[in-house]
Amino acid sequence: MNKLVVIAIGGNSLIRDNAHQTVEDQYGAVCETAKSITDMIEQDYDVIITHGNGPQVGFILRRSEIATEWAGMHPVPLVSCGADTQGAIGYQIQQAMDNEFKKRGIDKLAVALVTQVVVDPQDPAFEKPTKPIGSFYTEEQMQKIKAEKPNWVMDNDAGRGYRRMVASPLPQEIVEGAIIRKLVGEGYCLVAAGGGGIPVTKEVEGTLKGIDAVIDKDFASSLLATQVHADVLIISTGVPMVYLNYGKDDEKALEKVRLAELKQYVKEKHFAPGSMLPKIQAVINFLEKGGEKAIITNPESLKAAIAGTAGTHIFP
Repeated sequence: MNKLVVIAIGGNSLIRDNAHQTVEDQYGAVCETAKSITDMIEQDYDVIITHGNGPQVGFILRRSEIATEWAGMHPVPLVSCGADTQGAIGYQIQQAMDNEFKKRGIDKLAVALVTQVVVDPQDPAFEKPTKPIGSFYTEEQMQKIKAEKPNWVMDNDAGRGYRRMVASPLPQEIVEGAIIRKLVGEGYCLVAAGGGGIPVTKEVEGTLKGIDAVIDKDFASSLLATQVHADVLIISTGVPMVYLNYGKDDEKALEKVRLAELKQYVKEKHFAPGSMLPKIQAVINFLEKGGEKAIITNPESLKAAIAGTAGTHIFP
């Protein structure tokens, strides 16, 4: 029986730099990642792909603002921006995977599933936005934006620049979890819970209602991995592995680490909030609920990470 892997691709990893932000550039990055994921499938893994959407949601919001200011068009709610990016990025991943399957003669199809994720409307995250979305700004640009948009919350994102912060409630349930598991069991490669999923709340009568927020894709991926009983959770990010004292003279790479050790590093505040810390917390959640292993690495190291020669490998 094949091992089931949930692999989370970072939204920022699809935008290489400021000179490569177009849809075509993003698709090129998706195609490169698809090669590594197909390598995994050729090694008898079943795969569910999730992805981030922070920069992409920011782009859509900015386009919406410009359209409202200059043409009087209606603004696009944040929750709809999340749904839009699920469809757009999901389409790219689905197409890239299918093309890679055809090149290699693999009898398989990828399916992108629009996914809703239940959150608690009373989650304290709605009172203190901490999830970065959109582009990076210098301090000078940030001050100008704050003057123009005083209701925006801006903060430094792990020393890489300032970004807009929005509410990021914890995911409670993957609505389509059973369908995702069923389709994987039938041999499909699933793209699901894109951007952390579309945040929805459960009303008194049991109906669902969208709410403006952005769910952390790593927390949602961890929850999805638990809900579908995945064996391995892989979080793909912008660095090849996890580091202690990141960016300092005594920086130390973590190659293999046990859960208890990792939790101690969290207590010692080695990981930046809004950057590596959510990934670490997502891994902890997954392993505490029965996961076999987790890996954190960058897209170009995926093949080597699966072989055990790259990335940070975390065990219970």
